Amino acid sequence: MRVLVANKCGFCPGVRNAISTAEKLLKTASDTDCVCSLGPVIHNRDEVNRLEQAGLAVVESVDDIQGGSVLIRSHGAAPNQFERITRKGARIVDATCVLVKRFQKIAKQLEDDGLQVIIIGEENHPEVQAVVGGLNHAIVITSQDDLAKIPDGAKLGIVSQTTQSPDHFGTMLGLIAQSNFRELRVINTLCKESRKRQEAAVELCKEVDIMFVLGGLHSANTARLAEMCTKFNPNTYHLQSWKDLNTTVLAQKSVAGVTAGASTPDWIIDDFVTCLKTWPDPDKTSSVSS
Repeated sequence: MRVLVANKCGFCPGVRNAISTAEKLLKTASDTDCVCSLGPVIHNRDEVNRLEQAGLAVVESVDDIQGGSVLIRSHGAAPNQFERITRKGARIVDATCVLVKRFQKIAKQLEDDGLQVIIIGEENHPEVQAVVGGLNHAIVITSQDDLAKIPDGAKLGIVSQTTQSPDHFGTMLGLIAQSNFRELRVINTLCKESRKRQEAAVELCKEVDIMFVLGGLHSANTARLAEMCTKFNPNTYHLQSWKDLNTTVLAQKSVAGVTAGASTPDWIIDDFVTCLKTWPDPDKTSSVSS
C-alpha cells in the first residue's frame, strides 16, 4: 500500500520537552526517591506505559503525593496545586508548555483588568482546568449551548484552549459577539503548532483513499484532527496504534494517509507506517491474479 505521512505530525515542542524532562528526572533520581507526575504526562497510553515501566508513577490528585519529585505535565497545574505540593515537601519539576503558561498569564491579566474571562475550550481538559484554577471565576464555552452562561451586559475577555481549531474559535467568537456586552477584548492563545498540524492533516486527507489519525482516544488535539479530517474524508479513523486497527477497512484502498496528534511518539507513527506499507495494494494484487 502507498502511504503518505502529513508533513507536520506527532510530538509538538511542549510535549517533547515534557517527555525529555521526565526521562532526565528518572535518570537522575536516587533509588529511594519517588518520582511521579500529576496526571499522565501526555494523553497517550503507550507512551505513559513506557514511562511507568521506567519508574514514573502517575497520581491523579495532590492528595496522593507523598514527597519525592513531582513532574508538572505540559498541560500545567493550578496555583493552589503548586502550593499544596510544596507544603508536602515534594520537589516540583515544572514541564508546563510555554504557550500554556502564556495562556494562564493572559487569562489572569484579563481578570485583573476587571473583565469576565471567557475560555473557548473543553471544561474537563487539564489545560483548561489549570487556567480556571488560577482565576476567581471563569466561564468555559465548549459549544453554542454554553452561551447562556455569559452574563448580560458584561465586559468580556476572550481566550482559547491552545489546541482548539481556528474554525471553532472563530465560530464561537462570532456567536459571542452577537450577545449583549459592554466591552469585548480578544487575545489569540491558539497554538501555532496545533494549527500547522490541522492544516497539514486536512490537506492530506483530501488526497488519499483512507486517513488514519494516530493518538490517544482522550487526547483533545488528536480528536480535533480526526474531527476535521472526517469532514473532508469520511474514511477517517482515530486509532491509538496499529494493534487497534481492524484491517478490513483497508479493503480496496490503495493510498493511505497518516497523521498524529501532538502527544503521539515517533515510534508509534513509524510502526504504523511500516505495517501499512507491507499491506497488499489491491490494484497490484488484481493485476497479478489476472
